[in-house]
Amino acid sequence: MTMPEQPGQPVPGQPPVGWIDLTIQGSHMTSNLIVPTVLLNGHQMPTQYGRNVFPVPPGRWNVDMYTQWTWRFGKAALSFDVAEGQTVPVFYAAPLTGFSKGAIGHEKQRKPGVLGFVLMMVVLLLFIVGIVALGVVSG
Repeated sequence: MTMPEQPGQPVPGQPPVGWIDLTIQGSHMTSNLIVPTVLLNGHQMPTQYGRNVFPVPPGRWNVDMYTQWTWRFGKAALSFDVAEGQTVPVFYAAPLTGFSKGAIGHEKQRKPGVLGFVLMMVVLLLFIVGIVALGVVSG
């Protein structure tokens, strides 16, 4: 879906329109193999990583998002008003772990869960080093 060349220029006979310009940050390689789910006022929308533009009637809009693997995680929500001819930017970043909330806002978002991910990797590394050390000492 694309925006018209000159937003704010209503087409005769068409109802007034605004746009939600949603950017899902990341990719299949850097985030999740499954694209996050997007609900606009409770209706699931087809999306992809990167920019997604939705024409919407003016009014109050609720954007709910989450990522799903074996359970729903990365939940985030944002409510805002769209005026006739207005384009509202929305950015979503899924978390690095399944135990964190997602981040959503009108500006580019930092990826949540970095500290949790780093701590899990340190614990895993210490566990592996401990097993190797036990093998060296006892063998």
